[in-house]
Amino acid sequence: MKHSILYISIVLFFTACNTDFLDTDPATEFSETAVWSDPALVETFINQIYFRLDEPLTDGRMKANLVDEGHYRGNASSLNFNRSRMTPDDLLGWGVSRFRKWEDLYKSIRYCNLFFAKAEEVPFGTQPVDGKTEKERMTGEVHFLRAFLYQSLVSTYGGVPLISEVYNLDDGFQKERSSFAECIQFIVADLDKAAELLPVAHSGANIGRATKGAALALKSRVLLYAASDLYNTHHFDSFEQPDLLQYTTGTRAERWVAAKNAAKAVIDLGIYQLYRATPAPTDDIAQNYADIFLNKTTEEDIFIKFFTTPMGQRFGLYTSPNGYHGWGTNAPLGDFVDDFEMRDGSRFNWSNPVHAAAPYQNRDPRFYGTVLFNEASWRQRPDDAKGIDPHNKIQTGRWERWNASSNSMTVSYGVDTRKSSIEDWNGSYTGYYLRKYVDPMIDAQYIRQAVTWRYIRYAEILLNYAEACIALGEDQEAKLYINQVRKRAGMPAVTETGTALRDRYRNERRIELGFEEHRFYDVRRWMIAPQVYNRTTKVADIVYKMNPDHSTSVTPTVKHVDFEQYTWDDKAYFLPILRDEMNKNEKLIQNPNY
Repeated sequence: MKHSILYISIVLFFTACNTDFLDTDPATEFSETAVWSDPALVETFINQIYFRLDEPLTDGRMKANLVDEGHYRGNASSLNFNRSRMTPDDLLGWGVSRFRKWEDLYKSIRYCNLFFAKAEEVPFGTQPVDGKTEKERMTGEVHFLRAFLYQSLVSTYGGVPLISEVYNLDDGFQKERSSFAECIQFIVADLDKAAELLPVAHSGANIGRATKGAALALKSRVLLYAASDLYNTHHFDSFEQPDLLQYTTGTRAERWVAAKNAAKAVIDLGIYQLYRATPAPTDDIAQNYADIFLNKTTEEDIFIKFFTTPMGQRFGLYTSPNGYHGWGTNAPLGDFVDDFEMRDGSRFNWSNPVHAAAPYQNRDPRFYGTVLFNEASWRQRPDDAKGIDPHNKIQTGRWERWNASSNSMTVSYGVDTRKSSIEDWNGSYTGYYLRKYVDPMIDAQYIRQAVTWRYIRYAEILLNYAEACIALGEDQEAKLYINQVRKRAGMPAVTETGTALRDRYRNERRIELGFEEHRFYDVRRWMIAPQVYNRTTKVADIVYKMNPDHSTSVTPTVKHVDFEQYTWDDKAYFLPILRDEMNKNEKLIQNPNY
C-alpha cells in the first residue's frame, strides 16, 4: 500500500526559496523542481503527510492514559496532566507523541498548503483510476489531510489561526486565532471538497488512502463535536474572546441536525457495515471483536493506516505484560473495567455479592476482547517464564502459601505483577493489560507488530448518528443504531429514553470505542470532566488466600482498591498554547486560566 510505506527513501526538504535544493545528493534527495515535475514524487510527498498523522501504534503511548481509561507506568507526566497541571511551558503527558504538538501539526498543514500552491505545475496523468484523475484524487486527499490536522488542533485548543498559504522565511508570522465557528466552517469546506474529489473506494495499491467516505465520516465527527456542550456553553466568564472557544451565534438545534445529517450521509453510502454484524450462535463474540483490530482490513474500515513489519509499531512491546517481556504501558484502569456491563445488560456492581465473587465472569463479550485480566488465556510464555506459568494465563495476583519449615505464611507474586521475577519494573500497576490492538501471534520482545490502526470505523458513525438523534429527542431512531452495535457485541438491546438513554449511550460509546483515542475528547465535549477526574482511580487487588487448613484457595479474591487521585481544573478543557508559540506570534491569545 503506497501510503503505508512510511519510511521513504527519498528525503524531501520543502522550505520555500531554499537554495539547498541546488546542492542535493541525487542518491538520496530530489530538488523541489524535480518533485513538482513528477506525480510519483508528489505522491511520495503526500505519503509523508499521512505518516505525520498522530496515531499511538508507532510510539506506543495512548491518550487513554490522559483520561479514565488507562495508566502509563512511567507515570509522572501523565499523572500531573491528570491533575490539570499543564502549563504554557509544559504539556506534560500530551507531549509524548510528537505529532500531537501545535508545531508539528502546523508543519504538516504547511505541507498541505505547499501542495495546493504547486499543484498546477504538476504534469498529472489524465487517465481516471477508480473514477477520478490523479489530480482530483491527490487534491482530494490533501484537502482531507488538512481538515484532519485542523480538527486535531481545534479539538485541543479551540479556535486556531487558519493558514492556507505557504509562509516563506522572510514573511511575518503574525496571525490571529480564528473563531471556533470559522474554524469549523473551514474544516467542513475542506471535507466537502475532499468528498467531491475522492473516489468512493480505491483499488490496488491505493487502498488505504482517504476516500469520499473518509471525508464524510470525518465531517460527521467534526460536526458532532461542534454540537456538543463544550462548544455551546459559556463557561469562562472572564475570558475576553469567548468566540475562540464556542459558538456565539446560531442555534444548537441546527448544529445537531447538521451532525445527524453528516452521519447519515456516511450510512447512506451503503458501502460500510459492522464486522460480523450478526454473530452466529457458535461464534466467539469476544474474538470477533478482537479481530476487528488485528485484521488487516474489514468491511467496517473507513479511514485506516497500514504498517509493514520492518517499520511496524512498538505498540506490542509497549503494551504487552511484563511476564512476556513487555513494558506494561496503556494498562486499563479498574474504572474502565467496571463500566463493562454484565452479559445480561445490567450494570456491574461490586456491592452485588454474585458480581464481586467472580468479577470477570459473564461480562459484556467486548471485555474479553479488550482487556487481559488475571487468569485470561494468552500466548505461549517465553522460555524463561514457561516454568512459572505453564498454562499461558495472565497472572496479576499473589498467592498466600504455607511454609511448613518456617511454620509461617509466605506470599508469591504472579509473573505479570510488579513483584514478578521477570522485569518487575515493567509490570502494570492496575492488575490489567490491554488486549486490543496487541497481536498475540507476535513475540513483541523481538518482533514489531504491523496491525492496522483505525482512525475511523463504521461503529463510530452509527454512534455519532445515535448521539445526534438523542439530542434532538428522537430516542426511537437512536436506539435502532445503538442496538446495531450492541447486537454485534452479543449484548441485549437498550430500551431507555431521555436522560437515561443518553447516559446508556455514553457508556456504550466508552466501551465500544475504548482505547481508540475518543474518550479524551468525549469527556471534554460532554463537560463531564469534573466527575471523571475529581476522584481516586481504581486498580485490582487479587489474592489467592490461604485457607484455615493451610491450603491455598484456587479461586482468587478480587477487589478494586484506591490508587491515584486525579483532580480537575476547568482550564484543562483546552490545552495551553506553548509559550514559544506565543512569543513567535504576538497576535495569539492564550486560552483561559493559563
